[in-house]
Amino acid sequence: GLLRSDSIPEVGEDAAATVSMAETLSEEERDELRKELAKVEEEIQTLSQVLAAKEKHLAEIKRKLGINSLQELKQNITKSWQDVTSTTAYKRTSETLSQAGQKASAAFSSVGSVITKKFEDVRNSPTFKSFEEKVENFKSKVGGSKPTGGDFGEVLNSAANASATETIAEQTEEETH
Repeated sequence: GLLRSDSIPEVGEDAAATVSMAETLSEEERDELRKELAKVEEEIQTLSQVLAAKEKHLAEIKRKLGINSLQELKQNITKSWQDVTSTTAYKRTSETLSQAGQKASAAFSSVGSVITKKFEDVRNSPTFKSFEEKVENFKSKVGGSKPTGGDFGEVLNSAANASATETIAEQTEEETH
């Protein structure tokens, strides 16, 4: 039957080997093989019909349950993702990326500290102090006799407010003339 261990030529094997094998068979063996061939072909046909019926039944069950192709695809993707995330390779890669992220975060933090330090150095430099004094002088000239002091941000805001007030006063004066 189907479990016999006779050598069967594979696709692409030498045709001469197949012909010589056929020549060594007796007529009785050939008849038996033809009957077995017909039987196997019939079984394949039957199995194909059973498979088609099962697939139709499966489709009907899914339709009744409201399962559509998109839902199946989502389920398959979810299952595949779970399979991937449970592999050792994924876990190792995830751990490595996590460590790399932590190192990058620490590096960015230290870069931020360096930048902050540099800004402090610039603010304490003689050039910046000179600029700050010039802005304060400008502020006192534009804004009147207000006491000097405060931080650089306050000085800039005050200068901007004084300039805006001066512009509004000029517009009002033009409108009255």
